[in-house]
Amino acid sequence: MAETEKPLLIKRYASRRLYNTETSDYVTLEDIAGFIRDGRDVQIVDLKSGDDLTRQYLLQIVAEHESKGESVLPINVLTDLVRSYTTQATSTVPQFLAQTFEMFRDSQSKWVENMGNMNPSMAKSLEAMQAQQEAFLKAMTGGVAGSTGPTMETPAKGGDDLGDIKKQLAELQNKLSKLDK
Repeated sequence: MAETEKPLLIKRYASRRLYNTETSDYVTLEDIAGFIRDGRDVQIVDLKSGDDLTRQYLLQIVAEHESKGESVLPINVLTDLVRSYTTQATSTVPQFLAQTFEMFRDSQSKWVENMGNMNPSMAKSLEAMQAQQEAFLKAMTGGVAGSTGPTMETPAKGGDDLGDIKKQLAELQNKLSKLDK
């Protein structure tokens, strides 16, 4: 997907039906999840008020998948997210999640590249899996990843990537704990 491509605009009507402005037809939450899995950015707006409802609908998609037994988020993570809404750390949680997911995406890209070098026939399967996970990560960060907050340093090439990631995560946790004090 090109970086300059505009997000797919979905309008929510008063009847709560969702309308795809590109294809001029109504869509479901599962259709929207499919667009995102295919790598497409989506923006959902209320037709009458113009309010951006994207975050609300992305959370609803995640909640529906979780309720169907497609659990991705452990209970302790969900609990911590709920807790973060009532603490002073609220402003740091989105940046922390975005940075963590960005590190995960970078590590995953390196892993896919290495696996593809070892067995070229696996490369396409791994790329498809990576696209689905990136769509999930984008949904979880609400588009925050890569757009706001301080950036993470990329682990040095040739080093222990997992060790570098653990070190960076520990540094982030240390910074968060200092902010809570």
